[in-house]
Amino acid sequence: MQEISTQPTAQPQVQAPQQYADTAEVTTPRPKLQRRSFMREIIDTLVLIAAIYSLVNLASARFIVQGPSMQPNFHTGEFLIVSRLNYLLDQPQRGDIVVFHYPGNPEEDYIKRVIGLPGDTVEIRDTLVYVNDVQLDEPYINEPCEPGRCRDDVWTLGPDEYFVMGDNRNHSSDSRAFGTVNRQFIVGEALVRYWPPSEWGLVTHIAYPDD
Repeated sequence: MQEISTQPTAQPQVQAPQQYADTAEVTTPRPKLQRRSFMREIIDTLVLIAAIYSLVNLASARFIVQGPSMQPNFHTGEFLIVSRLNYLLDQPQRGDIVVFHYPGNPEEDYIKRVIGLPGDTVEIRDTLVYVNDVQLDEPYINEPCEPGRCRDDVWTLGPDEYFVMGDNRNHSSDSRAFGTVNRQFIVGEALVRYWPPSEWGLVTHIAYPDD
């Protein structure tokens, strides 16, 4: 007689699907930051310094006062910063302290005060200066001009012509001697005195009543 087993028949095992078996984690690679070489940083810094230096030179110039012609306001050995930019945006004004190329020799630079503007009539009468028949009040001059140095004369200025004089009238070669200065020869306006340290400061501008 055949025995019948009472043990339960083993059921086939069904494995649960592996939900992530066929998936992969996708990551976006981050760009690597490469540190610039030390030499490259030095080169970039030098280029920046050169660019700034060039811009400063385009906008300004340095000038060393030589001679007594602008005493008592400027003395030999003083260092000035001269702005080219001022006269790119505007024109020289009466009373400005300007540096210009000497018309007789453009290799030489002079410093003087602007007295007459284009279209003005400048006259020296009895050692006094008149512009358009109005006497200038000149508290900045070193001393009264001597008759031999300030002879009576009249100058009528044309377009782009400026009449300049030194503050030390008795010891200055200026428009009384070499005539008017054309606009093309004017380098710029003296703005800052930076040497010697005891004289450091902005250059004072004189405002005339008719300005």
